[in-house]
Amino acid sequence: MRESPLALQMGPFKVSPMGFGTWSWGNQFLWGYKESMDPELQEVFNLVVSSGINLFDTADSYGTGRLNGRSEQLLGQFIEEYPGSGRVRNNVRVATKLAPYPWRLTTKQWVDACKASLARTRQEKLALGQLHWSTANYAPPQERVLWDALVALYDQGLVEAVGVSNYGPKQLQKIHSYLEKRGVPLAAVQVQYSLLSCGPLQQDIKATCDDLGVTLIAYSPLALGLLTGSYSLEPGSRPLPGAPRGALFRSILPGAAPLLSLLREIAERRGKTPSQVAVNWCICQGTVPIPGAKDLRQAKENLGALGWRLSGGEVDALSEAADRVPRTMGTVPIPGAKDLQQAKENLGALPAREGGSERGCGHSSHGGVYTKSSA
Repeated sequence: MRESPLALQMGPFKVSPMGFGTWSWGNQFLWGYKESMDPELQEVFNLVVSSGINLFDTADSYGTGRLNGRSEQLLGQFIEEYPGSGRVRNNVRVATKLAPYPWRLTTKQWVDACKASLARTRQEKLALGQLHWSTANYAPPQERVLWDALVALYDQGLVEAVGVSNYGPKQLQKIHSYLEKRGVPLAAVQVQYSLLSCGPLQQDIKATCDDLGVTLIAYSPLALGLLTGSYSLEPGSRPLPGAPRGALFRSILPGAAPLLSLLREIAERRGKTPSQVAVNWCICQGTVPIPGAKDLRQAKENLGALGWRLSGGEVDALSEAADRVPRTMGTVPIPGAKDLQQAKENLGALPAREGGSERGCGHSSHGGVYTKSSA
């Protein structure tokens, strides 16, 4: 079954079944970004846009140290320098996330932050303006400022639509109701969602999105690269990436072996790669995955997740295999930080464990889970 190039409605606009994440652009710490990569990243952008991808996700906190905001800057530059048709260029939808830094305490500060993102991305209006994470658990008074900020961004015409990221189902229902009363439709919710992050919390969020008519954007659909099938703890295998990804992989890989084996089996039968199968599984769940790419090889591989669909049996088999993985990615986001104060603030957003099981990938279990939302 072939997907329509622009198959999904997200608020007032249509998006491709898969978007593109730019977390790695400018991030030296986690992804090893170097400015010498920029020419190839332009080629990556040109390739995916010419292949029908029109949703690009970024954030004002993406980029480490002096490169803070680099992801937005590169995206704006690449859009402007895209060599294809103006019609295709004008159909690119930029979705950025604004970080709830502790000093952003007024709607004016949020409006200014959005205008700064508009300048970096070289856009007159953002397709989607998103809150990067909720402060309800560690700074409740600021949380209401965030909601009012979304209203201001929408009312002032700075964004076509608004969204949130890293919100649990309870907080999602609250902000949806708050925005609805002010005539601001919530278009999208972005959470970590993959075969290694699809437990009860993700399923509750997905069910809430379906009930509210909100699109779920799946970030880290390849679990930071673990689902590519490129990594193993076996002697002679490819070295694990550096910290913190390597430490995370080392803890998850032993229990994920059966899932990774099934991914490879389905990929071989389909003439695909494990990455393509993992991303296609996210699409089959009714989400819009946003894998990233640091080079043309990765971009071409990601595009191979489009134009076909896993069978129902394959989807169920993968979901069941994922249910049996003892340690998964969890649901803790990885926001950026420019300094120690930001890092400490981010740590204050860590969720508390409420007991019970994380199981339920692709199913409707409602056991105790990690949660970021307030009661």
